[in-house]
Amino acid sequence: MKKFRSLLIISILVFSLVGCGLQRPVANGKTILHLALREGAYSEAVKSGLEEFERRNNVTCIVTEYSEADLRETIADSTKSREEGSVDLCMVDGSWMAEFAAGGVLANLSDYGYSLDSDIIPATTDVCYYNGDVYLAPYYGNVTVLMYNKQILASSGYEPEDLGSLEDIQKVCEYAKSTGKDGFLYRGDSYNNLVVDFLPILLSYGGWVVDEDNRPIVEDDNFYYATLFYKDLIATGAAASKKEVIEMLSTGKAAMAIGWPGWYVSADQWTVGFMALSGRANPSSAAYNSNVYGIWTLGVADSSLHKEEAVALLEYLMDPDVQMDSVEAGGVPCRYSVLTNQEVLRFHPEYEEICNALESGQYRPIMMEWNAFSDILGKYLEAIINEELTPQKGLMAAEDELQELMK
Repeated sequence: MKKFRSLLIISILVFSLVGCGLQRPVANGKTILHLALREGAYSEAVKSGLEEFERRNNVTCIVTEYSEADLRETIADSTKSREEGSVDLCMVDGSWMAEFAAGGVLANLSDYGYSLDSDIIPATTDVCYYNGDVYLAPYYGNVTVLMYNKQILASSGYEPEDLGSLEDIQKVCEYAKSTGKDGFLYRGDSYNNLVVDFLPILLSYGGWVVDEDNRPIVEDDNFYYATLFYKDLIATGAAASKKEVIEMLSTGKAAMAIGWPGWYVSADQWTVGFMALSGRANPSSAAYNSNVYGIWTLGVADSSLHKEEAVALLEYLMDPDVQMDSVEAGGVPCRYSVLTNQEVLRFHPEYEEICNALESGQYRPIMMEWNAFSDILGKYLEAIINEELTPQKGLMAAEDELQELMK
């Protein structure tokens, strides 16, 4: 459910007319910009930089925070109405890019002179371009990490640097289970969350969900063995929501989970640590890039009545100094100048792990069908976990249905 938070109470609205009969919202002589943001640490980082921009540019920013599903729907629907209150600047998940680009949802930032600078970690920009032009800017460096309870890890005889493979992670989780606690918590509250939770495991086995032409490759050996391991791993723990993961790791009720840097801001940082996955299934296996991007980018809605002002706000929020300041509000910029800054690392040593993960991450497949794809895959993974289907039969059925989807 979306949650409204206005940064400034607007008492008087006055509208001035522009071409084609469209209305440009103005309050007390100030331009109004509507921001559609992902709720939580992601929007807090953005809000921390708004006051100065508003003052300098005679602008009022109205922030509306959404769950992931509601945010996607709101931005997609913004193309249907060009009127006061529609979206100007928005947060966009990289997996939506194909859908939004094809649907003309986002404004071409290159047309307004915006470009991505070299301080931004290059791998995070892959999803930001469409036909060679910039449509998005990587704002919040969300990437999968292994979250762990520090006390349980120490009691198991491991240090963070000892977690060199999935096999080591499993041993710690089995230890936690033997002491009456949950081992590994997995996201079983939606098909999409289940799939994203599984992807770092799959990557560590050298597998992926599609080939270079976006054709499903679910029914192969890497996928099969990754599924077997994941099933055994989650048997040490339980399904949990984001809120439950944070609470259970913070209070020592569970050992580990796949999480995101934005969650770490909400966790008790004295008791919870995180690190990038090694990408190894076992100590002797090859290491693969196993960190999955969930980067929240910034874009401008093509339906915005204030594109120039919205692009100016995007450029301001992406400024290195403004992004440096956002760290105090829990921001995780995709910038070397922030993530390698010694003063930042003195207070946030975990940012070194984030930088490493961002340099070697992988976006979920960029395809218009991704939501349907992940729902199908998640449905069969859940059936395998619940032992309604064997791994072999479950993956075979998933492959058949995914092939039909992608025809």
